[in-house]
Amino acid sequence: MQNASAWLLALAGIGIGAAAGFFVRRARLCSFGAIEDALIGGDTRRLRIFGLALGIAILGTQALVIGGLLDPEQTSYTAPAIPLLSIAIGSLMFGIGMAMVGTCGFGSLVRLGSGDLRSLVVILVLGGAAYATLRGVFSGFRITVLESAALAMPDGVRADLASVLQHASGVDLRGAIAAIAGVGLCAAALGDRRLRRAPRLLSAGIALGLLIVAGWVVTSWLADEFAGPARPQSLTFVSTIGKALYAGLLSAANFADFGVGTVFGVVAGSWLAAQHAAELRWEAFDDDHEMRRHLGGAVLMGIGGILTGGCTIGQGITAGSLLALSWPLAAGGMILGARLGIAVLVDGSPADLLHRGWISLRGGNQPSE
Repeated sequence: MQNASAWLLALAGIGIGAAAGFFVRRARLCSFGAIEDALIGGDTRRLRIFGLALGIAILGTQALVIGGLLDPEQTSYTAPAIPLLSIAIGSLMFGIGMAMVGTCGFGSLVRLGSGDLRSLVVILVLGGAAYATLRGVFSGFRITVLESAALAMPDGVRADLASVLQHASGVDLRGAIAAIAGVGLCAAALGDRRLRRAPRLLSAGIALGLLIVAGWVVTSWLADEFAGPARPQSLTFVSTIGKALYAGLLSAANFADFGVGTVFGVVAGSWLAAQHAAELRWEAFDDDHEMRRHLGGAVLMGIGGILTGGCTIGQGITAGSLLALSWPLAAGGMILGARLGIAVLVDGSPADLLHRGWISLRGGNQPSE
């Protein structure tokens, strides 16, 4: 039987997830949409909102670290080695999967709350692929092959920017780094006049950043140290979806988990926002082609998210709030993967793209049909 502390963590996860789902659904904020706007349309507003969330998360999280309320070494993002190969492959897979589905795991939960039944299929497949990679049939290959190709940190140094710089300089620069990065990201968002006139977008970015901090707080303070070791955690939506699926199918006791609680909370919060705006609409696949594309994208996101160590929220903001060195690698790989996925969807199959690229390199023209 799970202890009361575990169930309190699950309830806290539901509350934090519900707030995230509500504000994000209300603002129609989407990480893939933000990347697509910036890369294709040249509009960086939604990307700046994620920067605002990251800036707030950095300031709040690093304040917890400096105040001794959060130990980065207990988290999963600042390990003594960076699995470079796993992150490189996984982030590209995740980005391509996002393009195929049109959103990430978090976005799929938000869509499900507003009545999109396509997202239910995506979540089930993503969760199954994630759990198979985390603890199932693919876990051995992940651990022994992909994660073994890792960049080890010097002895006693964790894989976060503040620790590395302190080791190199002998000076603790955590506060300065957090202030420069956090304030800079917030200023970049708030300096955009159009965003200052978009209160829903701003409120979603502010809420997302504060909720990341809230996740660190509750999982640090509510954890029962007598029940066994527990890692502080915050919002991430790949492994947690897999664990939620496992709990529903095989072990109800695993519902007593902060991350699992956030999964259900996001759906509930999104549903509340959709109901409040009278925008709850049931949607399904238009045809078998759309379904195949979503299924393929869900598999790529499930496997890729585990290899990367998180999603656009988990690595993009939660890991970033810890100044983890995995953050720029994962975020950059996801953006590159999303761009490749968009190119394939717009321009044709990968084989077509390679063929056109080869023709272009040779300086020739494609043969006419």
